[in-house]
Amino acid sequence: MAFMYANTNKVVARHADVRDELDRVTFEVAVKAEEILIEHRADGDSSIEIEEGRIDRYVVLSDDRGQKAALSIEYGRASTTVSRRDRHGNEFEVTVPEMDGLYVLARAAGLPKKRKGKVKP
Repeated sequence: MAFMYANTNKVVARHADVRDELDRVTFEVAVKAEEILIEHRADGDSSIEIEEGRIDRYVVLSDDRGQKAALSIEYGRASTTVSRRDRHGNEFEVTVPEMDGLYVLARAAGLPKKRKGKVKP
């Protein structure tokens, strides 16, 4: 029985109508996420991308600064102090303020916002 169920899932998942609907929903969520991201900041290092797996599609919040930057945008971050250097090589400290998450992907997909703490540097 389990073998038949697994095969049925594969057949349904690869059906043209199912794939078309998945593409449509993925695109719709990506457009909403892009709008939410642009509302907050029109320029920057972040973008919304669609990744395609063998069967599934993924809407991704991508950030050129790295995964922690994207996580901070989605879920927020705690305040922290970081060391920087100016153009003359002098070191100084900068306090990065706390930020609430935007929940870009959660809001775009109509999912509940689940806060499990802020991203720590």
